[in-house]
Order: sequence, then structure tokens, then C-alpha cells
Amino acid sequence: MLEASNNNELPVIPAKRYFTIGEVSELCGVKPHVLRYWEQEFSQLKPVKRRGNRRYYQRHDVVLIREIRGLLYEQGFTIGGARQQLETDAKTSSTAENQTDQKQIVRELLKELEELRTFLN
Repeated sequence: MLEASNNNELPVIPAKRYFTIGEVSELCGVKPHVLRYWEQEFSQLKPVKRRGNRRYYQRHDVVLIREIRGLLYEQGFTIGGARQQLETDAKTSSTAENQTDQKQIVRELLKELEELRTFLN
């Protein structure tokens, strides 16, 4: 997704299940206090919290943080604008998935109708 485009200067995300806030900070080029602030501002960003309220981020969280970073620091969005852009992107991808599902259903119905027609003839 965004890993290969506007975040070329950032390190590759290692193949791990969970990342600490320090690791995510280094991987995304953002200080830990900024990550904690973004959790409050972006509802999509929800790291797992364990004992002692320690945060553990998953790979999709790291990718999302890189996307937020790109919107804010590289494309010049405000927090509100970045939030809106992320919501728009989510709606667009969900609409595309729905259209694909609808097309599949139509194909299946056409196939069934063709089989019914051949059966009746």
C-alpha cells in the first residue's frame, strides 16, 4: 500500500506480529508522544494494550501510521483533513468491494437462469 510510495526513506517493516511503541516510533519516524496523540485523533488506530497499559502495534497499525504520517507531513493535510481522507479512502474501498460482490451475484443468477432455460427447453 503506502509502504512503497511516499515512505521510501522509512525502514522496511520486519515480519513480526507485535511492535512496541519505541519500535513503531523508529519504523515510522514519529516520536512516541505523537503516536499516543494520534490514537486519540484517529479512531482507526487502536493498538492492543496489555499489562501496565503497554501498547503493542500490529503490522496494519504501522502501515496506517505511515499513511497518517504521509498525509500530515508530506501532503500537508491538517488532522481533520487527514481523518476525512482516511474515511473517504475506507468508503471508496468498501464501495469497490460491494460492486465486485454484486457483479458476482449477477453472474451466478445469469448462470442459474441459463441452466433453467436449457432445462425447460
